[in-house]
Amino acid sequence: MDPDTLPAPLPRGNHGLSREDVSAAQRGRLLNGMLEVVAESGYAAATVGAVLSRAHISRQTFYEHFTDKQDCFLAAFDRSADNFARLIEQSLGSPGDPALVRLDRIMEAYLGALAGNPTNARVFMIEIYAAGYPAVTRRLARAEAFAMNLAQAVTIGRRWRGGLDPLFVARSVTGAVGGLVTERINAGEVAALPELRPQIVALVGALLEGDDG
Repeated sequence: MDPDTLPAPLPRGNHGLSREDVSAAQRGRLLNGMLEVVAESGYAAATVGAVLSRAHISRQTFYEHFTDKQDCFLAAFDRSADNFARLIEQSLGSPGDPALVRLDRIMEAYLGALAGNPTNARVFMIEIYAAGYPAVTRRLARAEAFAMNLAQAVTIGRRWRGGLDPLFVARSVTGAVGGLVTERINAGEVAALPELRPQIVALVGALLEGDDG
Protein backbone atom coordinates (compact mmCIF):
# COMPACT_ATOMS: atom_id res chain seq x y z
CA MET A 1 0.00 0.00 0.00
CA ASP A 2 1.68 3.19 -1.10
CA PRO A 3 1.50 5.91 1.54
CA ASP A 4 -1.34 8.33 0.95
CA THR A 5 0.15 11.78 0.58
CA LEU A 6 -1.73 15.03 0.89
CA PRO A 7 -2.01 16.62 -2.57
CA ALA A 8 -1.00 20.21 -3.07
CA PRO A 9 -3.84 22.77 -3.07
CA LEU A 10 -5.37 23.45 -6.46
CA PRO A 11 -3.95 26.53 -8.16
CA ARG A 12 -6.08 29.65 -8.02
CA GLY A 13 -7.68 31.12 -11.10
CA ASN A 14 -7.98 29.36 -14.45
CA HIS A 15 -6.22 26.04 -13.78
CA GLY A 16 -7.72 24.24 -16.77
CA LEU A 17 -9.04 21.30 -14.73
CA SER A 18 -12.46 19.82 -15.37
CA ARG A 19 -15.16 19.92 -12.70
CA GLU A 20 -14.66 16.17 -12.21
CA ASP A 21 -10.91 16.63 -11.70
CA VAL A 22 -11.47 19.41 -9.19
CA SER A 23 -14.03 17.33 -7.30
CA ALA A 24 -11.72 14.28 -7.23
CA ALA A 25 -8.83 16.39 -5.96
CA GLN A 26 -10.98 17.92 -3.22
CA ARG A 27 -12.25 14.51 -2.17
CA GLY A 28 -8.72 13.13 -2.07
CA ARG A 29 -7.52 15.98 0.16
CA LEU A 30 -10.43 15.44 2.53
CA LEU A 31 -9.77 11.70 2.76
CA ASN A 32 -6.08 12.20 3.44
CA GLY A 33 -6.82 14.98 5.90
CA MET A 34 -9.24 12.76 7.78
CA LEU A 35 -6.68 9.97 8.14
CA GLU A 36 -4.02 12.36 9.38
CA VAL A 37 -6.26 14.09 11.91
CA VAL A 38 -7.59 10.78 13.26
CA ALA A 39 -4.09 9.34 13.56
CA GLU A 40 -2.90 12.39 15.47
CA SER A 41 -5.92 13.15 17.68
CA GLY A 42 -7.88 9.90 17.80
CA TYR A 43 -11.23 9.33 16.13
CA ALA A 44 -13.31 10.54 19.07
CA ALA A 45 -11.47 13.88 19.28
CA ALA A 46 -11.21 14.42 15.52
CA THR A 47 -13.52 17.09 14.13
CA VAL A 48 -14.67 18.07 10.68
CA GLY A 49 -13.20 21.50 11.34
CA ALA A 50 -9.75 20.03 11.94
CA VAL A 51 -9.99 18.07 8.70
CA LEU A 52 -11.00 21.20 6.80
CA SER A 53 -8.01 23.09 8.19
CA ARG A 54 -5.67 20.27 7.23
CA ALA A 55 -7.10 19.85 3.74
CA HIS A 56 -7.69 23.58 3.05
CA ILE A 57 -11.24 22.81 1.96
CA SER A 58 -14.43 24.72 2.81
CA ARG A 59 -17.15 23.26 5.01
CA GLN A 60 -19.64 23.58 2.16
CA THR A 61 -17.39 21.50 -0.09
CA PHE A 62 -16.99 18.88 2.63
CA TYR A 63 -20.74 18.35 2.82
CA GLU A 64 -20.96 18.12 -0.94
CA HIS A 65 -18.86 14.97 -0.64
CA PHE A 66 -19.79 13.47 2.75
CA THR A 67 -22.74 13.46 5.11
CA ASP A 68 -20.65 13.64 8.30
CA LYS A 69 -17.33 12.76 9.94
CA GLN A 70 -18.00 9.03 9.99
CA ASP A 71 -18.95 8.96 6.31
CA CYS A 72 -15.66 10.64 5.39
CA PHE A 73 -13.67 8.37 7.69
CA LEU A 74 -15.20 5.20 6.24
CA ALA A 75 -14.49 6.40 2.70
CA ALA A 76 -10.88 7.11 3.67
CA PHE A 77 -10.54 3.67 5.22
CA ASP A 78 -12.05 1.92 2.20
CA ARG A 79 -9.78 3.71 -0.27
CA SER A 80 -6.58 2.94 1.61
CA ALA A 81 -7.67 -0.61 2.45
CA ASP A 82 -8.32 -1.25 -1.25
CA ASN A 83 -4.78 -0.11 -2.03
CA PHE A 84 -3.49 -2.39 0.72
CA ALA A 85 -5.42 -5.39 -0.63
CA ARG A 86 -3.96 -4.86 -4.10
CA LEU A 87 -0.47 -4.79 -2.65
CA ILE A 88 -1.02 -8.08 -0.83
CA GLU A 89 -2.39 -9.73 -3.97
CA GLN A 90 0.61 -8.54 -5.97
CA SER A 91 2.96 -10.02 -3.36
CA LEU A 92 1.60 -13.57 -3.71
CA GLY A 93 3.65 -14.55 -6.73
CA SER A 94 3.34 -17.90 -8.46
CA PRO A 95 1.19 -20.67 -6.90
CA GLY A 96 4.10 -22.98 -7.66
CA ASP A 97 6.43 -21.21 -5.24
CA PRO A 98 7.13 -22.88 -1.88
CA ALA A 99 4.45 -22.13 0.72
CA LEU A 100 6.72 -20.37 3.18
CA VAL A 101 8.28 -18.30 0.41
CA ARG A 102 4.82 -17.00 -0.47
CA LEU A 103 4.04 -16.38 3.19
CA ASP A 104 7.30 -14.51 3.63
CA ARG A 105 6.41 -12.22 0.72
CA ILE A 106 2.94 -11.57 2.15
CA MET A 107 4.38 -10.67 5.56
CA GLU A 108 7.03 -8.48 3.95
CA ALA A 109 4.35 -6.56 2.05
CA TYR A 110 1.97 -6.38 5.02
CA LEU A 111 4.46 -5.29 7.66
CA GLY A 112 6.40 -3.08 5.27
CA ALA A 113 3.26 -1.22 4.22
CA LEU A 114 2.30 -0.50 7.82
CA ALA A 115 5.83 0.49 8.80
CA GLY A 116 6.04 2.81 5.80
CA ASN A 117 2.82 4.61 6.67
CA PRO A 118 2.43 5.22 10.43
CA THR A 119 -0.75 7.22 9.81
CA ASN A 120 -2.56 4.32 8.16
CA ALA A 121 -1.07 1.86 10.62
CA ARG A 122 -2.58 3.66 13.60
CA VAL A 123 -5.93 4.22 11.88
CA PHE A 124 -6.28 0.62 10.62
CA MET A 125 -5.14 -1.16 13.76
CA ILE A 126 -6.32 1.11 16.59
CA GLU A 127 -8.58 4.05 15.75
CA ILE A 128 -10.88 2.07 13.45
CA TYR A 129 -12.52 0.48 16.51
CA ALA A 130 -13.58 3.88 17.87
CA ALA A 131 -15.56 4.75 14.72
CA GLY A 132 -18.64 2.67 15.42
CA TYR A 133 -20.19 -0.56 14.18
CA PRO A 134 -19.90 0.18 10.42
CA ALA A 135 -16.18 0.77 10.80
CA VAL A 136 -15.59 -2.36 12.88
CA THR A 137 -17.58 -4.40 10.36
CA ARG A 138 -15.36 -3.12 7.56
CA ARG A 139 -12.20 -3.89 9.56
CA LEU A 140 -13.31 -7.44 10.29
CA ALA A 141 -14.22 -8.03 6.64
CA ARG A 142 -10.74 -6.91 5.57
CA ALA A 143 -9.16 -9.21 8.15
CA GLU A 144 -11.21 -12.12 6.85
CA ALA A 145 -10.15 -11.41 3.27
CA PHE A 146 -6.52 -11.29 4.38
CA ALA A 147 -6.92 -14.62 6.20
CA MET A 148 -8.41 -16.23 3.10
CA ASN A 149 -5.49 -15.02 0.98
CA LEU A 150 -3.12 -16.37 3.58
CA ALA A 151 -4.85 -19.75 3.70
CA GLN A 152 -4.82 -20.12 -0.09
CA ALA A 153 -1.19 -19.02 -0.42
CA VAL A 154 0.22 -21.35 2.20
CA THR A 155 -2.01 -24.39 1.78
CA ILE A 156 -1.30 -25.13 -1.89
CA GLY A 157 0.46 -28.51 -1.92
CA ARG A 158 0.85 -28.65 1.87
CA ARG A 159 -0.93 -30.20 4.84
CA TRP A 160 -1.32 -28.78 8.32
CA ARG A 161 -0.26 -30.85 11.30
CA GLY A 162 -3.16 -32.67 12.91
CA GLY A 163 -5.37 -32.06 9.90
CA LEU A 164 -6.11 -28.49 10.98
CA ASP A 165 -8.46 -26.52 8.76
CA PRO A 166 -6.41 -24.09 6.64
CA LEU A 167 -8.80 -21.17 7.09
CA PHE A 168 -8.93 -21.75 10.85
CA VAL A 169 -5.14 -21.61 11.01
CA ALA A 170 -5.03 -18.54 8.80
CA ARG A 171 -7.62 -16.76 10.95
CA SER A 172 -5.66 -17.64 14.07
CA VAL A 173 -2.41 -16.38 12.55
CA THR A 174 -4.11 -13.20 11.33
CA GLY A 175 -5.46 -12.54 14.82
CA ALA A 176 -2.10 -13.18 16.45
CA VAL A 177 -0.27 -10.98 13.96
CA GLY A 178 -2.85 -8.24 14.45
CA GLY A 179 -2.27 -8.32 18.19
CA LEU A 180 1.51 -8.17 17.84
CA VAL A 181 1.29 -5.34 15.31
CA THR A 182 -1.15 -3.33 17.42
CA GLU A 183 1.11 -3.66 20.45
CA ARG A 184 4.09 -2.30 18.50
CA ILE A 185 2.08 0.57 17.04
CA ASN A 186 0.67 1.54 20.43
CA ALA A 187 4.21 1.58 21.81
CA GLY A 188 5.36 3.91 19.03
CA GLU A 189 7.48 1.21 17.39
CA VAL A 190 5.92 1.26 13.92
CA ALA A 191 9.29 1.25 12.15
CA ALA A 192 10.18 -2.01 13.89
CA LEU A 193 7.19 -3.95 12.52
CA PRO A 194 9.21 -5.76 9.78
CA GLU A 195 11.26 -7.39 12.55
CA LEU A 196 8.26 -9.61 13.28
CA ARG A 197 8.37 -11.25 9.85
CA PRO A 198 10.87 -14.12 10.40
CA GLN A 199 9.21 -15.18 13.65
CA ILE A 200 5.77 -15.25 12.05
CA VAL A 201 7.02 -17.30 9.12
CA ALA A 202 8.78 -19.71 11.46
CA LEU A 203 5.62 -20.11 13.54
CA VAL A 204 3.50 -20.98 10.51
CA GLY A 205 6.22 -23.29 9.21
CA ALA A 206 6.09 -25.24 12.48
CA LEU A 207 2.39 -25.94 11.84
CA LEU A 208 2.97 -27.39 8.38
CA GLU A 209 3.76 -31.05 7.80
CA GLY A 210 7.08 -31.86 6.19
CA ASP A 211 9.74 -29.51 4.89
CA ASP A 212 8.88 -26.56 2.70
CA GLY A 213 10.85 -27.28 -0.45
